[in-house]
Amino acid sequence: MTTFEPRHFLTKVFEAAVAAADPELTIRRHLPEMPKGRTIVIGAGKGSAQMAAAFEKAWDGPLEGVVVTRYGFAAPCERIKIVEASHPVPDANGLEAAKLLLETVSGLSADDLVVALVSGGGSALLPSPAGTLTLADEIAVNEALLASGAPISAMNTIRKHISGIKGGRLAAAAWPARVVSLVVSDIPGDNPALVASGPTVPDEASRADALRLIETYRIALPANVMAHINSAAADAPAPSDPRFARNEVHVIASAGVSLDAAAEAARELGVETVILSDAIEGEAREVGGVHAAIAREVATRNRPFNKPVLILSGGETTVTLRAKGKGGRNSEFLLAFAIGIDGLQGIDALAADTDGIDGSEDNAGAFADGSTVARMRAESVDAKAMLAGNNAWTAFNSVGDLFVPGPTGTNVNDLRAILVR
Repeated sequence: MTTFEPRHFLTKVFEAAVAAADPELTIRRHLPEMPKGRTIVIGAGKGSAQMAAAFEKAWDGPLEGVVVTRYGFAAPCERIKIVEASHPVPDANGLEAAKLLLETVSGLSADDLVVALVSGGGSALLPSPAGTLTLADEIAVNEALLASGAPISAMNTIRKHISGIKGGRLAAAAWPARVVSLVVSDIPGDNPALVASGPTVPDEASRADALRLIETYRIALPANVMAHINSAAADAPAPSDPRFARNEVHVIASAGVSLDAAAEAARELGVETVILSDAIEGEAREVGGVHAAIAREVATRNRPFNKPVLILSGGETTVTLRAKGKGGRNSEFLLAFAIGIDGLQGIDALAADTDGIDGSEDNAGAFADGSTVARMRAESVDAKAMLAGNNAWTAFNSVGDLFVPGPTGTNVNDLRAILVR
């Protein structure tokens, strides 16, 4: 194995994963046919502005449109309007953006083409409360979901049943125009209907499924929200709806592709690599404990993998809020991991969200090694207490181990990279 600084190596691995999802490359490979009529571009998500800029460069013809992204994630576009709104909790700007998207696709003809640029984060960025529900109701639902520990697939199944734009409704509003959805997946399993709660991609999940998930994860929702989900008004259009017959859906980037690119980059640097899975879900601290156990086994017994080795995994863990600390799922995962490898030498790890932001702070995640917990202790920080209080950001910030690459322009879920030497 080539001699190198572990954190520099892990950063290079992260950069390779992000580069594999670069919209300038992925969109150019999936350009639709030029229509007889107009080309309208719409989109939502933390990577939608960069996708819009890439589409403008690649499209050899007239176009117009609007996409919504998170505050601070905009990219310069000449013909596509970029709107910024709040994530992970919806706000009034997102509400106006959802209205604008619906207006943008109204009144189109069968000769027109709608290109939907969809990436993770679109659920919060497109609040569109259905029926008599309000923005306050949608915010309350979103906050309850984020605190529930439910997987993202369950969250988005519930979200689409209180929305006037999710669950394929935006594509239905564009009919009879043809809709081509280009999706950057941040969902374990890469079901495009679950990315951003599927504004242009319907799925089979029913309101009965939503009600079952609410009960399973004991999610307390306002009474008027429950009344809506229990009514026929909550039903979303089915994939068999004829309004979707001409539409196309392409997953243009995913965690699996990015993990493969990260593994290849590591091998080029002389480190053999194993990929555990690109679809790991579960409570972040518990997943962190399991990864720590694997790393300990490799470090101390050279099994199930021979060291040196890079262990990669992707997917989206969840955090059940027990307190009001600062953190995100990657930093919480890594704090549990750091506790699990405390005192062991030769283990270095990075856990980071590929969009560049973990939770609501400015870091993508953090680094950890066998000295992390001891260094926190030297700063009078109790790692276990920080974990119990959902305060992983504060813990890693105390020792300068936050990873802050800035917004990346894409979003293919989380990358966990563990180097055992």
